[in-house]
Amino acid sequence: MPTRVVTISHTTGAGGEAIGRTVAERLGFRYLDEEIITLAAEKEGVDAELVADTERRKGFFARLFSGLSEGPVDVGVPGSGVMAPDEATAHRSEDLRAVIIEAIHDMARRGQVVIASHAASIPLAGRGDVLRALVTAPFDTRAERVARGGGAEPPRSVRDNDAGRADYFQRFYGIERELPTHYDLVINTEALTPDEAADVIVAAARRRA
Repeated sequence: MPTRVVTISHTTGAGGEAIGRTVAERLGFRYLDEEIITLAAEKEGVDAELVADTERRKGFFARLFSGLSEGPVDVGVPGSGVMAPDEATAHRSEDLRAVIIEAIHDMARRGQVVIASHAASIPLAGRGDVLRALVTAPFDTRAERVARGGGAEPPRSVRDNDAGRADYFQRFYGIERELPTHYDLVINTEALTPDEAADVIVAAARRRA
């Protein structure tokens, strides 16, 4: 079966976003990253910022979800005294998470797309028309790249993003540890340039054309 969807998961500093855009251009596919949030929000009829904040769980669920029935709200600043969510709020959280995942499935059904966010490889596992790739690199390499890009406290930034990534897999998909076997292709960009990495992914996608 031809590849109609490419998912590119990527760690901070590995160059995954640039690689994903290059892959999309070479395959003639649409590129999707945070736009998934907008699509999910449109399906649910809520403000995209609310869906995004639900996904990241900044610690103020109660105000966020209480505002869903009243229209868009200002999600405010962490540490502002927001109470813990009640059972109804938790159910609403699950509903919105399901909407995000359904948006991923919707785009996969349409095909001709590269999805480079939201661990799309996990809900799309088992589809014969999907190529699932992970783009990563050693911690020190990634921290150095973040530093070259002007990022503040690169080691801490990379470490925090890695922790957030692990938390995302756990909360959204119940995966305690991300494994290479969650992917069809794992690329280490320590030595490969973004163009070379994109070449590998494009070749893998085209092998079933």
